[in-house]
Amino acid sequence: MIKIAVLVSGSGSNLQALIDANLSGKIAGVISNKPDTFALKRAQKAGIATAVIEHKQYPNREAFDDVMHQQLLDWDIDLVVLAGFMRILSTKFVNAWEGKMVNIHPSLLPHYKGMHTHQRVLNTGDTLHGCTVHYVTAELDAGQALAQGVIQVHTHDNLATLASRVHVLEHVIYPQVVEWICTGAIQHSVQGVLYRGHVIQEPVQFCKI
Repeated sequence: MIKIAVLVSGSGSNLQALIDANLSGKIAGVISNKPDTFALKRAQKAGIATAVIEHKQYPNREAFDDVMHQQLLDWDIDLVVLAGFMRILSTKFVNAWEGKMVNIHPSLLPHYKGMHTHQRVLNTGDTLHGCTVHYVTAELDAGQALAQGVIQVHTHDNLATLASRVHVLEHVIYPQVVEWICTGAIQHSVQGVLYRGHVIQEPVQFCKI
């Protein structure tokens, strides 16, 4: 059984979606860089081990990441899932977990990397928006996309409504992708990313118009 660690910084709604999904893998631990996040309460309620590693207690990013890396090793983690973890990770840490760490980003990557994606979509007038689950690499939001949830942008959408609709979609596709990794339907290999035994170049897409 694959052992999963979830890294959080906030309320943990995506963590809750993963807990509720009853994954084939086991969520063995949750790490937060903030001691007062609601995500920690969600984990504790579910009987999941937690660790608070406050980034402010370390002189630099690398020192913080080293402590986090050791905690993941102590838990014997196979897969790291970023769920609202608001820290840029060091290259050393990312390389150590290459092919074993995923993130969800609120845009249809490679479009709108970085922050404020919903407002940027509205400003541009795009008709489609969504979220992307991708492997984490040293380049921000640039790892191979595994799956995307796609919605149509309505003429009456504003920042709040668009963000809310994308958030709902995140709770559907993130547990699905993690489950695929747990069951081996998605594999990171020397040939590339395999989905059900075949190398994929484009993400699997879920549409909700």
